[in-house]
Amino acid sequence: MAGNSQRPGAKRKGSTKKGAQVGTGGHSRKALQGKGPTPKAEDRTYHPAHKKKVAAEKRQESQSAQGARKGVARGTRKATGGAEVVAGRNAVLEALRTQAPVTAVHIAERLDHDDRTREILELASIRGARLLESSRGALDQLTEGSVHQGVALEVPPYEYKDVEDLLDAAADAGEPPLIVALDSVTDPRNLGAVLRSAGAFGAHGVLVPSRRSASVTASAWKVSAGAAARVPVAKETNLARALTELKKSGVFVVGLDAGGDTSVRDLAFATDPLVIVVGSEGKGLSRLVRETCDAVASIPIASAVESLNAGVAAGIALYEVAQARAAR
Repeated sequence: MAGNSQRPGAKRKGSTKKGAQVGTGGHSRKALQGKGPTPKAEDRTYHPAHKKKVAAEKRQESQSAQGARKGVARGTRKATGGAEVVAGRNAVLEALRTQAPVTAVHIAERLDHDDRTREILELASIRGARLLESSRGALDQLTEGSVHQGVALEVPPYEYKDVEDLLDAAADAGEPPLIVALDSVTDPRNLGAVLRSAGAFGAHGVLVPSRRSASVTASAWKVSAGAAARVPVAKETNLARALTELKKSGVFVVGLDAGGDTSVRDLAFATDPLVIVVGSEGKGLSRLVRETCDAVASIPIASAVESLNAGVAAGIALYEVAQARAAR
């Protein structure tokens, strides 16, 4: 019939049928369970970022373990928590002969002694240093694998002074202050040579900056030939600022540079309170330090020689100052 087009078996749409629903909305028992936010790449074990994270953690643990051990660098001398370790029979003997401060001397078990080790034991006993018998493995760890020949020596951290201490030393001696300042001199052997010259020509101390500068190490002690025990070393954070403060105290500041305005022999401030500033070989004085100087003096040298190292330059300048003061 024309009014009935419903197919056989089909259900008539009625008002009781539920309307269409958008998504499951969690209404279905079989709805998918939420898994939470997506983990970070470094937390997914299969992701390359995770492998990099694990490798970085292992490197950090390894570095921490190395830092906990005594000695953090390879070589004859090791830094150990502010102190140093000198390894090898010749190096230890030389350190004891030059009056370097000693905390302890380590001797390997069942060591085959020779003239050097016998003198080491004698000097250590005279100095009152602790004598410790250690295994070869313990010495290897203490010296970070250096060739120690069964002998190692611990040098305590150096006790630096303040600039005021250097001025006080001059006042106690009844002399105009004479100080050597080092600008970016990083070789401890140069520092040792400066200390030796300072002791020889009556300087009241050496001033070094905290950064980019040599420290009083066992190497410096050795080169100073014992002068490090007599000449105080002051350390200041900012060298230019420390020099400015010294100028306010009435001290003249003279820098050494190849392009100086005058010769050290003709220096007008030689008999006055004086700081001689020595720059690094090659680079010379830094800009700020040079601008702080009251004068810049040079040491005449042959044209074939480009420059003098800090130790030699300081020695020549100190000699000229000492001669001028003696003739006063």
